[in-house]
Formats: sequence, C-alpha cells, structure tokens
Amino acid sequence: MNNPVLDTINHRRSIGKLSLPMPSKDELQLVLNAALNAPDHKQLKPWQFWVLTGQSLVDLGEVLLQAAQAEAMAKGETLDEATTKKILNMPLRAPMMIVLATDFKHHEKVPEFEQLLSAGAAAQNILLALESLGYKSVWRTGPLCNTPQVKAYFGISKDNTLCGMIYAGSSDVAMPEREPIDLGQFVQYFE
Repeated sequence: MNNPVLDTINHRRSIGKLSLPMPSKDELQLVLNAALNAPDHKQLKPWQFWVLTGQSLVDLGEVLLQAAQAEAMAKGETLDEATTKKILNMPLRAPMMIVLATDFKHHEKVPEFEQLLSAGAAAQNILLALESLGYKSVWRTGPLCNTPQVKAYFGISKDNTLCGMIYAGSSDVAMPEREPIDLGQFVQYFE
C-alpha cells in the first residue's frame, strides 16, 4: 500500500551530523504548526519551543560547557581539552536546533505525565514534518539538558523538563533499510 504518511513514518531515520540547507522560515512555520497540533488533552498547550541558528548555537555550546564544568567541579574533577572542545561543538552538529520543553499547566483532569507525553508527541510531529519536507533530523537529550545552567538559559522552571534538542538540516547519508520488526514481540491481541 502506498501511503505518504506511513512512508514518512517508516523511512524517517536519525542522522547525527547535518548541514545546510535547513528549513526556511516558511517551512519552519509548517514544522512548528505540526508540533502545535500534537494530541493535547484539554488543549493546555503544555510545551514551549526555541529555535536556534547561527550564533545562538555557539552560545548554547558555552552554556553546555558551563553546565559540564559545574558537574565536574561538584565531583572534584576538571574537563580535559578534548572534552571541552566536544561539548562546545555539540550544538554545531546541525545548522538549526529546535528545543522543546514542557510547560506544565495545573488541571485536575490532565496529570503531568499526560502533558509530558503530549510534549513527546509534539517532538515526533516535528521530526515527521521535517522528514516530509525533505530535511533530516535527530532528537537528542543527554545529561546536560536539564542542568540548572541549561534550564536557566532557556528560562525553563525547575518543575519543567527540557524534553529534547531536535537537530535539523540536510544530509546525503544513505541509511540502510530497517530490519523488519516482529510485532509478536510487542503486541498482544485480545478478542
């Protein structure tokens, strides 16, 4: 069966190193609109987004380094030159990054875990929208994402979670086909 939505879902792959071109402003609006159409019980819009390009990616590298240095100091350690360089370059693995965090809203019928899942659905919509527009992406987190320094940089309260940094751009890497998945390992049918 030929179905463009299923084709996009089944062919999307994470690509770690991305380059230009990146989504245009108009394409980015389509991607973010897809994110805002994620399942969202009671329409709470329990997410927030930041789009980083250019100098802001360099700035984020500095913030990540500060976070890593603080963690190392707390353990009585220091970062070597190679680790420092790696951390500074982490945001530069793509020309664009879309950062996603929760923005929990109190609602008696919508617990925080549902709002967190909604943020995950928004991230998936971003990945699929990018793929459908011909771009590649990778969703990353890591131990530095929810450090006080990174959360402060984005203005994320301590009660919310930075759910991911979605790197976006282009790649000519040819990924191999996925191995078929045995649904029987994951699915039970009740009749």
